[in-house]
Amino acid sequence: MKTRLLVTGSSGFVGRHLIRQLQGRPDHQVRALVRRLPEVSATGVEYVALPDFSAVYPEHPALHGIDVVVHLASRVHVMNDTEVDPLAAFRRVNVEHTLALARSAVSAGVRRFVFVSSVKVNGEQTVSGRPFRETDPPAPVDPYGVSKMEAEDALKALALETGLEVVIIRPVLVYGPGVKANFESMMKWLVKRVPLPFGAIRNQRSLVALDNLVSLILTCTTHPAASNETFLASDGEDVSTTELLRKLAKALGVSATLAPVPQWMLVCGATLVGKKALSQRLCGSLQVDISKARKVLGWQPPLTLEQGLEVTAQHYFRERTE
Repeated sequence: MKTRLLVTGSSGFVGRHLIRQLQGRPDHQVRALVRRLPEVSATGVEYVALPDFSAVYPEHPALHGIDVVVHLASRVHVMNDTEVDPLAAFRRVNVEHTLALARSAVSAGVRRFVFVSSVKVNGEQTVSGRPFRETDPPAPVDPYGVSKMEAEDALKALALETGLEVVIIRPVLVYGPGVKANFESMMKWLVKRVPLPFGAIRNQRSLVALDNLVSLILTCTTHPAASNETFLASDGEDVSTTELLRKLAKALGVSATLAPVPQWMLVCGATLVGKKALSQRLCGSLQVDISKARKVLGWQPPLTLEQGLEVTAQHYFRERTE
């Protein structure tokens, strides 16, 4: 029996990969919300063009016959937000619009709502060796994290009220083919053999490969035990920033030149130039424990960290030569 999916955010980093994984699969029927129709359609995927997911009202044809909504669309975290009231902007999209979509899904007879949230609901940092768990009290710091926590709470309340099965996934930093921002910058630095002052960082960070996150999302669309549960998502392998750069350099086929600048000096220097948040991501620890997903769902990340980095590096070189 086919599972009929509606995917929001299908043109985003995770959404595009999810659609690619689903195309042509006989066990899924896929409908993707997009802002504009793609020039090349994925095999077996039905596209619905809408300005954004908030336009999906209860009787909207996009919800007709759908079993599961995979909700990836959101107002994403940005470093230099220009909104006068960032929290209000995040709440409008990530809380109010998400809840409206979920209520429309209930009205349309949708059985399950898979909500891709963020580890930022747990917080920004962990003490090395003490990873976040799903049972930890939420401790979001920034407006994005607060909005994701409030969306989770609203969806849980809706589940109690209506019987909708809600599944929450909190990924850590996602990397993979086509990754942008700081991860892409690291690859550029390494390929150009730029000396980097990150040779003595002893933190521990969890990451999640795109393939691994998509695997967990797909598991959560159908697994009976996923109903009304929350799962943290990572590769299940933690590395320091120094180790990550060395492994990434190896995947890129280059040698990393990492100067052993003391960590305290990096933090102080970054703070002085207004880059404290960046230094926190480079030097601080953020680990998650994925044993719940392993135990409850029988799920294992399909790729190791090294394999995930290799796939990412191969795509990076392909893009440079095209």
